[in-house]
Amino acid sequence: MEIFGIDLSCAYESISNGEMPAKSCLLSLLSKILGYCIIAMSATVKFPQILKILKNQSIAGLSVAAFELDVVGYTIALAYCIHIGLPFSAFGELFFLYIQALILIAIMHYYSRPVGIKFWIKAILYSAIVPTIFSGRINPMIFEALYASQHVIFFSARLPQIWKNFKNKSTGQLSFMTTFINFGGSLTRVFTSIQEGAPLSLRLGSVRASIMNGVVLSQILLYQVMKHKSTEKAKVS
Repeated sequence: MEIFGIDLSCAYESISNGEMPAKSCLLSLLSKILGYCIIAMSATVKFPQILKILKNQSIAGLSVAAFELDVVGYTIALAYCIHIGLPFSAFGELFFLYIQALILIAIMHYYSRPVGIKFWIKAILYSAIVPTIFSGRINPMIFEALYASQHVIFFSARLPQIWKNFKNKSTGQLSFMTTFINFGGSLTRVFTSIQEGAPLSLRLGSVRASIMNGVVLSQILLYQVMKHKSTEKAKVS
C-alpha cells in the first residue's frame, strides 16, 4: 500500500490488528513525510529573497560569488543524487533550490549592471558543461570526486556572505525567512538522510548545511538586534 511512494503497509497492518506500529515503521514513515515536507517548502524557499531584491531593486550586502557557487553546488549535488538513484523524497528539494538559484543569479546580475564579459564567459562555460554532468556521462570515480568537492563548494559559498555580513555589521538584503527555512530544512534533512540510508557524503552535507545556515541566521538576528538598539539610542538622544 503506497501513496506518493510512501509505504503505509506496515502501519496499516499494525493498526488493523489493533497494535501500535513498530518504531522502525514509524521512523520510516516520519522520514518519508518529512522528506516531502522539505521538498514542498523548498519549492518557494528562495522566493522571499527574490521578492526582497525585486522590491528594493538592490543587492546591497549580498555576495554574488556566494550565490554563483550555490548554483555550482546544487548542479553537482542534484546530478549525483539522480545518477545513484536515490528516492525523490531524499533529494527532491535540490531540484527546486537549483531552479530558484538560477533565477536569483539572473536577478542579481541584472541589478549589478553593466554585465561584464566575465559573466558571459562563466555562463557559456557552465552551459557547455552542465549537460554532461546531468547525463552522468562521467567516469564514476571522477563523479564521486566531483560530488565530494561540492561540500567544499557549498562551504566556500557561505564564507563570502558570512564575511561580508561580519565586515558590514549588517546582512543587507538577505531574507530572514529564506535563511530560516533553509536552516530548518537542512536540520530536518540530517534526520531523513540517515533514515533513508543515504551515503555518508550526503549526510555530512546536511550537517554542513545546518551549521553554515545556522551561522548566517544568527548573524541576521544579531545585527537586527544591534540595529534596533542603535535606533533606540538615536531616538533617546
